[in-house]
Amino acid sequence: MNRPDTRFDVVVVGTGHAGLPLARRASEAGLSVAGLDVRQSVVDGLAAGRSHVSDVPDRDVELMLANGFTPTTDPEVIARADVVVICVPTGLDAGGRPDLGSVREATATVAAHLRIGALVVLESTTSPGTTDEVVRPLIERATGWTAGEEFHLAYSPERVDPGNRRFGVRNTPKIVSGHTPLCAKHCAAFYGRFVDSVVVARGTREAELAKLLENSYRYVNIALVNEVATFCHRLGVDVWDVLHCAGTKPFGFAPFTPGPGVGGHCIPVDTRYLAATAESAGFSFGVLDAAHAVNAGMPAYVARRAAALLAEHAVPVRGARVLLLGVTYKQDVPDTRESPAAAVAERLADHGMLVGYHDPYRVDLPGFPRATGEPWPAVAAADLTILLQEHRAYDLGRLARTARLLFDTRGKSFGERVHRL
Repeated sequence: MNRPDTRFDVVVVGTGHAGLPLARRASEAGLSVAGLDVRQSVVDGLAAGRSHVSDVPDRDVELMLANGFTPTTDPEVIARADVVVICVPTGLDAGGRPDLGSVREATATVAAHLRIGALVVLESTTSPGTTDEVVRPLIERATGWTAGEEFHLAYSPERVDPGNRRFGVRNTPKIVSGHTPLCAKHCAAFYGRFVDSVVVARGTREAELAKLLENSYRYVNIALVNEVATFCHRLGVDVWDVLHCAGTKPFGFAPFTPGPGVGGHCIPVDTRYLAATAESAGFSFGVLDAAHAVNAGMPAYVARRAAALLAEHAVPVRGARVLLLGVTYKQDVPDTRESPAAAVAERLADHGMLVGYHDPYRVDLPGFPRATGEPWPAVAAADLTILLQEHRAYDLGRLARTARLLFDTRGKSFGERVHRL
């Protein structure tokens, strides 16, 4: 247990999917780290060496604790930190508009305890202008200080990719920026202590927009291959072979794969932040609107294909037993945020199908029955099995042999009873 006078190199505000990996890397590099979170259960778990983030195993939390990591719900730790990094989630409100409520609340907490001379870094994905127009005024009004003088203010977008075993916090280039050039210098110096490569943006708006562009690029290209997949099916062309052939080009082509929709906290959400920013500036991103229409329509397309497959095999659509395999948004990541699985299940139910699901991870699909244990009895009993996520726990060869009829939305299975997106 740290004494009340313990100083920290950094306090990470929000120990979730972005904050905990950041805290781990800083701790590995020898920095003294505290993790501040409003969720008592999360803090208690971390203090006991239990991780709630799939990419950070329990043994890593135990090593962090041994290195002095302090998980806490007490905001007083902010007053003892040289650097405060805000890693709280940014999402959408009920109307699909950007919701900065968590950022505002975290900033208010930071402002109430900030010590003079400290560096405040916002890592949460957000709209251009948030650092200077939302975070800065909140801190300046609460403290009476000026950013760039009594405290330093910066923005550095998180680039965590859940499940990525090749790139992590250390070896993913880190974009940094500052309210002033001196703020940017302090930010670069901080991350340079535990990240291999630091990229200095011209300003905070450029850094904020860079993150939105990264994920919008992915969103648009996923929409393109999703639409190509639907077109190929109409032509009777194997889209997976098309993608394989195109992917052999060593320049000018980046491979993306189609699927039942787009999930995760970043890709489908960040594009709405970019679109909302454009709208406020009197600009319209037509390509984003088109991509959203395609991606949002994929669950309904999957349901139509499923109904057609049942009809082709003389199985009455209404009352057909359909099993969804893998309902997380990403392979081998136990996270259902924005997963298209819920929309797929609802569209199937609209056709009158009886929908159940299986996932090797402890995740839920509210409103639909879950098959527990091994998936094979449920697969054998289903009139149609739909592979939504190709988790490594699934033996795809056995799946192709066991299913009465298999609709593979990931293009990974082969067999007489297999139909691919």
